[in-house]
Amino acid sequence: MHDPQFTPAGVAAAHHISTSYPHRLFENEEATVAAWIRRRRLEAARRDLVDPALRSCPIHAVAARWGFPRAADFSRAFRAAYDITPTEYRSRAAAADTSPRR
Repeated sequence: MHDPQFTPAGVAAAHHISTSYPHRLFENEEATVAAWIRRRRLEAARRDLVDPALRSCPIHAVAARWGFPRAADFSRAFRAAYDITPTEYRSRAAAADTSPRR
């Protein structure tokens, strides 16, 4: 998932299969193979954004780590998936971690 070349075409080339084959495997699924890959990457990035150990890691670095080399593309995809920007998501998670507990 880290490699930006992990795409349907990249998977096909790595396995010496036709580019259409991965798409055929997803014909009866709710998402395309590309959408599945994007969703897994976004989920991994979302976990990293709230990880206290990675709090000092810039958002663009988290994005690049999960196959989004362009920060703007990552931000747009994240907002489309979760209705919140990565910055807002991280800020809310940090605020929740520092709020007093009863």
